[in-house]
Amino acid sequence: MEAALTRVAEMPPQPTQESKSKTARKSRRQVEEGVRYFLAKDGSSIEKPELGPEVASEGEALIKAFQSKNGVIYTVLAYKAEAEILGGSPTLVKRPLRK
Repeated sequence: MEAALTRVAEMPPQPTQESKSKTARKSRRQVEEGVRYFLAKDGSSIEKPELGPEVASEGEALIKAFQSKNGVIYTVLAYKAEAEILGGSPTLVKRPLRK
């Protein structure tokens, strides 16, 4: 019984749920800043998505999509591929494009 208690005590502490959620919230917020919202164009499908008009926010997109015939919205994140030289060797990175 003492051996089991010793093993548990030697395990490294796990990150708390609070620290995980703060990190997730921060990264989600950074991603959401670059998101653009579009309604689906009439005749658009999952196999062939076509962007219709852009709307300002997720809430507005949801409302307009609900009122439309197909009820679909698309979210778009745009990135630019760039080369970054670290330690003498190039590495490809993606940089978010802002509207």
